[in-house]
Amino acid sequence: MTAITPRQDAQTAVRTALSTSARPARPGPVSTSLTFWWRALLKIKHVPEQLFDVTAFPIMFLLLFTYLFGGALAGSTTAYLQEVLPGILALTVAMITMYTGVTLNRDISKGVHDRFRSLPVWRPATLVGPLLADVVRYSLAATVMIVLGLALGFRPGAGLTGMVVAVALLLVFAFSLSWVWTMLGIIMRSENALMSLSMLILFPLTFVSNVFVRPETLPSWLESLVAVNPIAILVTAMRGLAHGHPATGEITAVLAISAAFVAVFGPLTMLAYRRKT
Repeated sequence: MTAITPRQDAQTAVRTALSTSARPARPGPVSTSLTFWWRALLKIKHVPEQLFDVTAFPIMFLLLFTYLFGGALAGSTTAYLQEVLPGILALTVAMITMYTGVTLNRDISKGVHDRFRSLPVWRPATLVGPLLADVVRYSLAATVMIVLGLALGFRPGAGLTGMVVAVALLLVFAFSLSWVWTMLGIIMRSENALMSLSMLILFPLTFVSNVFVRPETLPSWLESLVAVNPIAILVTAMRGLAHGHPATGEITAVLAISAAFVAVFGPLTMLAYRRKT
C-alpha cells in the first residue's frame, strides 16, 4: 500500500476545498452598470472641479443672455426669462453632454478600459454606468438653473409638475445624445480633437435654434433649418410642458429622436469599443 505524503495530502485538501466551495454568481447587467455608475460618481467626489461646468456655466449663460437680450427682445428681462430659461436649460445640458466622450477618451488613453475588458462582466456596463452618472450631473445643472430662475422671477405656468416633466424629457434627450459623444470618444485619437469636433457640431445646433429668438423672425431658409433642428424641437416641447401649452407633437418627436440616437449610436459605440480595446 502506497503511503500518502504530506504534500499529496495538502494537494487533496486544496482540491477538496476548491471543488466544494460555491462559485460566486456572475454579476448581472444591472448590478455591473450600477457599480460603474458609482465609480463615475466617486471620481466627481474626489475631483469636485468636474462640477464647474454644471454650475458656473449655466449660471453665466442665464444671467448673460437674460440681461443682455431681455429688454431688447421682450421689453423686460422678466418677460424674456419666461421663454429663455427652458431654452438655455436645454442649451447648457446639451453642451455638457460632450464631456461624456472626453472622459471616456481620457480613460482609454490611460489604459483603464484594458483592465475593464479583462473582467467577467457585462461589457456595455463600462459605458452605461458612466452615462447614467452623467444624468446626475445634468440633473444638478437643471436644478441650479431652475433655482436661479425662480430667484430672478421665472414662474412656470404649469407649476412644479410641468417643470419636472420638462426636465425629465431633457434628461432622456441628453442621455441619448451622450451616445454620440461616447462613440466619438472611442474613435477620436485625442480629447482635444474630440472637443473641437464636438463644439463644431454643437454650436450650430444650439445657437441656430429657437433658444434666444422666435424662428419667424429669421430668414426663411434659416427658419426651415430651425424647424428640423432637434434642439429647437426639444426647446419647444420643454416650453410647452413648463407653461402648460400644447406640445404633444414636439414631445413625441423628442422621444422618437432620442430612441433613434440610442438605436443607431448604441450598437455603433459597442462595435467601436470592441475594436478599440
